[in-house]
Amino acid sequence: MGKDYYKVLGITKGASDDEIKKAYRKMALKFHPDKNKEKDAEAKFKEVAEAYDVLSDAKKKEIYDRFGEEGLKGGMGEGGGGMPGGHYEFHSDPMEMFSQFFGGSDPFGGMFGGMPGGAFHFGGAAPGMSGMDFGGHGGHRRQRQDPTVVHELAVSLEDIYKGCVKKMKITRKVLNADQQSARVEDKVLTINVKPGWKSGTKITFPKEGDQYAGRVPADIVFVIKDKAHPKFKREGADLRYVHKLSLKDALCGTTVVVPTLDGQQQALTLRDIIKPNTTRRITGQGLPNPKTPNLRGDIIVELVVEFPRELNASQKEILQSVLPPL
Repeated sequence: MGKDYYKVLGITKGASDDEIKKAYRKMALKFHPDKNKEKDAEAKFKEVAEAYDVLSDAKKKEIYDRFGEEGLKGGMGEGGGGMPGGHYEFHSDPMEMFSQFFGGSDPFGGMFGGMPGGAFHFGGAAPGMSGMDFGGHGGHRRQRQDPTVVHELAVSLEDIYKGCVKKMKITRKVLNADQQSARVEDKVLTINVKPGWKSGTKITFPKEGDQYAGRVPADIVFVIKDKAHPKFKREGADLRYVHKLSLKDALCGTTVVVPTLDGQQQALTLRDIIKPNTTRRITGQGLPNPKTPNLRGDIIVELVVEFPRELNASQKEILQSVLPPL
C-alpha cells in the first residue's frame, strides 16, 4: 500500500481545502526541525509537506483520490515525479513550502531570528539589515545536503604497488532547466590511486550525487579496499609471503625463490636449521610509503615446516642414528 496523505495530516478523505490548509499549518508547526528536536521530526516535517503538496493541488489530489500513490509514480502532476514501480518522489523543498505558506511572517513569534514586529525574511533583507534564514545567518536559507553515498573500490596489490588510474562510471539524476524535472545521465569519475595507498583511504567527489530541487547533491565517496591476493597478505607497507618447507630442507638448508609484485624473483638462501614458523625479511621489496614513495616496506617470508605424514622402519632407524639427542 502507498502512503495515506490524509492520515499524515490527521484529516479525513472528504476534507475541504480550508481544512487541508489548517491541518498542514498545525502539523508543519508541530514537526518543524527548528522547533521539534525529536530524532524523526525532520522526516515527519518532510512527509507533512509531501502530503500537503499532493492534497493542495487539485490535479494531483484527483489522481491520488482515484489511484492512490501508485497513480503519482509516473510523474503525473507538477512538482513531483517518480520511477515506475517505486515510491512517488517528492522533489519540492519542505522549508521553501513552509516559508511560502506563511507568507514571510514568523509563525514562532521570533524564536528563530525573526525581525522585530514579526517580519520573517528568507531571501531578502529589511533596509539596513541582513536577510535572515532558519540558522540566523545572512542571505538565502541554507539548503540541506543529501547524505553521503559511499562505494568500495577494490584495488589489487599490484596497482597499489605502482599506482594506477581508475575510471568509475556513475548514473545519477540531473535537474533540467526548469529545476524540477530530472533526467538520468552517466558520468565518469577519475580516481588517481597513489602508490602505497592504505586500505580505507577515501576519495571524495563533492556534490556528484543525484540532483533534487531545493537540495544540495550528496558527496560521492570511494573507499579503497585491498583485493585478496593469491600470494601475498598485506601488513601495512609489508607483504607476508608463506612458503612451505619440507623437513629435509628445513634441516639441511635450501634456496627459496620468492616472487615480488613487480614480476621479479628474489632468491632467499637458508643455511641454518629452520624451526616451524620462522620468518625472514627481504628488505625494500614491499609496498611504497604513500608520503615517501621511494621508501618501501619488506616482504616477510613465513617459513612453514611440513613434517612427513609417516615414516617406515628403515627411515626411522636412519633418523635415530643421525639425529643428536636433546
